[in-house]
Formats: sequence, structure tokens, C-alpha cells
Amino acid sequence: MQVVAVDIGGTHARFAIAEVAKGKVVSLGEATTLKTAEHASLQTAWQAFGEQRGSPLPRAAAIAVASPIGGEIIKLTNNPWIIRPALVKERLSVDDYVLINDFGAIGHAVAQLPHADFLHLYGPDEPFPAYGVITVCGPGTGLGVAQVLRADHGYNVLETEGGHTDFAPLDAIEDAMLARLRKTFNRVSAERIVAGPGIVAIYETLAEIEGRAVQRLDDKAIWTEALEGEDSLALAALDRFCLCLGAVAGDLALAHGAEGVVIAGGLGLRLKDHLARSGFGERFTAKGRFKSLMAALPVKLITHPQPGLFGAAAAFAQDHAR
Repeated sequence: MQVVAVDIGGTHARFAIAEVAKGKVVSLGEATTLKTAEHASLQTAWQAFGEQRGSPLPRAAAIAVASPIGGEIIKLTNNPWIIRPALVKERLSVDDYVLINDFGAIGHAVAQLPHADFLHLYGPDEPFPAYGVITVCGPGTGLGVAQVLRADHGYNVLETEGGHTDFAPLDAIEDAMLARLRKTFNRVSAERIVAGPGIVAIYETLAEIEGRAVQRLDDKAIWTEALEGEDSLALAALDRFCLCLGAVAGDLALAHGAEGVVIAGGLGLRLKDHLARSGFGERFTAKGRFKSLMAALPVKLITHPQPGLFGAAAAFAQDHAR
């Protein structure tokens, strides 16, 4: 059957038509990306997608949202849209739907995508084990975290808010980063560092350490300079970001008892050429007595261009198969 897959973030809402059967995604069509700021609600964006497509939409929806799922009203974390689950069928003219957290959707993508959609980053260069937990984490506007549990009956995805655990500094530079953020936040979570906006605090802390005048740049400007190699301080901030991501990913893997780790998120893919040659791996394994255990875990980057859409469709397929 056909289903409209939707992936709603803080800045963009992506739509595609997916074909699902027997609990799996058979195919995923080309994605259409709309800016959330240009649409008043999910309903109006849905209608705009239908108009662009030029034909009636399938009467089934698989919707991934950047927000915890639950309650009568879902307020997206970085987006003013509000979703009322009780009204989804009426507002979108569908007969069936699935509503899932965005990183829950990524978890479903991890469970169903083939090995070719993953790039080896660290540890043994081998497929993930058929059984056990895979930790999924990814920096974007925030830090998403999920678990995929593989077992004899198939798999389950556990949505979490693991990105909001406390940030643990590991050297004097990170002590300074933490001190800087504590001037604004009483509690500093991992997401304050290991997410797109976190590069600002890293950059400004490094400028202070070197006695430079602190330039007030936004995160987009710093990421552009870092990824294009235009500024040495921005590059140093990028290197530090990779270190912190490695440490946080390792902490999550330890907490989950993971058999493997997947780095996801839009920013994760942009870091593809940097993570493997950064200190990410050393920080990932630097867990004291558990260093050898951590070194035995395969760590991969998901490279599918639309894992949120694919995963939303996969979640619908699994739910519909039941």
C-alpha cells in the first residue's frame, strides 16, 4: 500500500510517497522539502505537497516529528506548529496514520536499511550483530537519541531524550566551555555542546582562551567557515565538537549496553569527512576499564539521504503489519 511519509523538523517539513508491504518499506519516492516558516500548520503544508504533486494523496500517513510524542497536544520543539493527534485523520483526510518521534523514525531506518546505507567510522568494519541493542544518536538542531533492540521476533525502537543528559567535560578546555554555558544555563546538557548551535559556545570559549576578541557569529556562520576550512579557530571548534560527540556517543553506548552505534542527523552526515580522521574514535573508547569493550563496537554513519522519511514509512509498515 502507499503512504505519505512526513518528517517535520524545526526548519523544514519533508514529504514523500512510500510503498510498504509485509512490515517493510518497498520503495520511497523523491522527497519534497517545504519550509515550516512558510506554512501555518501541518495541514496547510500537507495540502501544499498535494498541490505540488498534482494528484490525490494516499489515505495513510507516517509522520515523524521533532518532539516527544504523547498527550492531547504535541508542540514541536523548534517549530511553532501544534499537532492534535485526535484530529489528524480529519485534518489530513486519512484513514490510518502513525505518529512517531523523529529519532524513533531514524531507529526504524537503522533497523530496515541495508548495510550499503552505512559508512564505517570506527571499531570493527563489519555489519551490526543480528541481536542486541544499537545506539542511535545524531546532532542537528538538538541531539537525538534512540535505541534499536534486535531480537528473534524482529526489532523494537525505543525513543529517548538521551541528548538531555548532563554534559561531562574531560579536560580544561571543556571545563571552560561548561563554565561559559553555566552563566546562561543552571544545568548544561550534552545537547548544549553536541548539537548544531553548540558550536557557538565552543568557538567563543576557544577565542577567550587565546585572548582573541570574541566575534559574535551565529552557528550557521561558524559551521560554514569550519567545513570550508576558511578559519583556523572555526576548524579548532569543529575538532573539539567531534571530540565531544565521540565522548557522548560512547557514554550512551555504555548506558544502553550497545552492540553497535549509529551516528545520524543532518549535521552527522555533513561531518562525514571529518569524524573518521578526528579524535572522535579515541574519545569514544576512552572509558577507563571498558576501553577494550568500546573498541570492539562497530560505529557507523547512516548515509541514506532521507532516513527520517524512510524510517517514518518503516514505522507505519511495522505497525500496519501487526
